Amino acid sequence: MDSQDLEVLKTCERWLNGGQACELVTVVKTWGSSPRPEGSMLAIGEGGQLVGSVSGGCIEDDLIARVQEYGFQRTCPELLTYGITADEAHRFGLPCGGTIQLLIEPLTLDSKISDLLVRLAQHELVARHVNIHTGGVILKTAQADDALSIDQNEMTNIHGPRWRLLIIGAGQLSRFLATIALGMDYQVTVCDPREEYQQAWHVDGVRLVHEMPDDTVMAMQLDGRSAVVALTHDPKLDDMALIEALKSPAFYVGAIGSRANNAKRKERLLEFDLSVAQVEKLHGPIGIYIGSKTPAEIAISILAEMTAIKNKVALAPENRIDIGKQQMSKS
Repeated sequence: MDSQDLEVLKTCERWLNGGQACELVTVVKTWGSSPRPEGSMLAIGEGGQLVGSVSGGCIEDDLIARVQEYGFQRTCPELLTYGITADEAHRFGLPCGGTIQLLIEPLTLDSKISDLLVRLAQHELVARHVNIHTGGVILKTAQADDALSIDQNEMTNIHGPRWRLLIIGAGQLSRFLATIALGMDYQVTVCDPREEYQQAWHVDGVRLVHEMPDDTVMAMQLDGRSAVVALTHDPKLDDMALIEALKSPAFYVGAIGSRANNAKRKERLLEFDLSVAQVEKLHGPIGIYIGSKTPAEIAISILAEMTAIKNKVALAPENRIDIGKQQMSKS
């Protein structure tokens, strides 16, 4: 499963290689409330075909209508602003006071979309610099804390997975969790030293490592954009990885299991060189309560909690996993 932005870029490459004209539209600035964040993209092809999103739909409708009526006339990038007036905000489905600025970029084979995709396939974080006056493009290596920027001469958008997820265990739940996380633009690593699980594992785009989980945690040098989820139900594997992860700046560390099992796990972890504050960073029972019982639903529950923590959204007590019954089955 590709993320939406990756799907947009792959669609652009396919259209260009097929000799089809297309434009890349990027949200470069927002004021007030907006449906999509800065950096969001969509691709428009001949006839108004569209992939991606920059709003709730009304701006997309307007862009499609322009292409269908006038075709592609731009030869250089153009900035376009929607929602300046209250009438426009209402017409284009923007929240009250919302304004969105787009960079519309006519693409050619020189737009370096194919080069960008090659580098993204290697899990590289890439800054794509676009000259607003000429449409010229330069690709450079980006840093995890880089963000979209624009001035009177250049727009720079950041592409690639800026968030990392380490999953301990290569079971069925891990496959669902990894697949969905890829679509959310995580760089996903699965660690499982057990041979019987390694042979059955395969998810395109996910790195599988066979070392002991605690060694993998230390080797990854987790930072504030990293998450660790332990899914083996085996303390010999999960606990050692959790000890190292809880010492790190990782924004999320969680382990599957019932409330009772989680309480026992915390007691075990306190026997090691972890403080009470570090142990309390552990999320468990993992996920938010959505009544989930299948591996796919549990994966959604876990990623929903991860997303809330990543976005600094406090979860209400009623949204926490209560008795953990949905996590009793083997992953």
